[in-house]
Amino acid sequence: MQRIIEKTADGSATIYLPEMDEHYHSVKGALTESEHIFRDCAFLHRSGSSDKERLRALEIGFGTGLNAAVTAMATNQNTQVHYISLELYPLSIDEVMALGYHDCVDKELFIALHSAPWEIATEITPFFTLEKRKCDLLTAELPTEIDVVYFDAFAPEKQPAMWSEDVFKRIYNAMTPGGVLTTYCAKGAVRRLLSSLGFRVERLPGPIGGKREILRATK
Repeated sequence: MQRIIEKTADGSATIYLPEMDEHYHSVKGALTESEHIFRDCAFLHRSGSSDKERLRALEIGFGTGLNAAVTAMATNQNTQVHYISLELYPLSIDEVMALGYHDCVDKELFIALHSAPWEIATEITPFFTLEKRKCDLLTAELPTEIDVVYFDAFAPEKQPAMWSEDVFKRIYNAMTPGGVLTTYCAKGAVRRLLSSLGFRVERLPGPIGGKREILRATK
């Protein structure tokens, strides 16, 4: 599948897939999206409201590694983070470096994230362990005791199976009480589905200059 690197409105890069007519991130700002929707509204929200010394995060779609990078940069000595990311089609190291993210995130950390072996939990920093799993969400066995979920799959109209009741039910069952899931998609159908499974769903303001609303779902 052809991958084309494009600049987004905040100056950070994303990848465009012509075959799917889909981008990896919002064209309004890749870095802005990762920081607001996933780091701030999910990870920092959960870690700030919990006294847990260890948090387990699950990311649906490792992609460019930007979500993992901004999260790792936000960790500190107060919490140990085990970050598990599921990705069926990993990028090559050449594609990753061509994105130029070393201009907006820690370069050594970013390289460490992509150099980490697959299927093995790897300590990236003293506070952040990464476990990349090459697998298909639709058939993979999910990890358990998850506190934070970044649901960053391609849009429902592009990959409808990823947004099914079965997928979200499995994720719900894998989460701890009080665990949070965020996604850029605020469609009514997704919101109602999450609510029907037992999540408390909030519509939150989207990133400045980006989507008007996003969703945060709490178990």
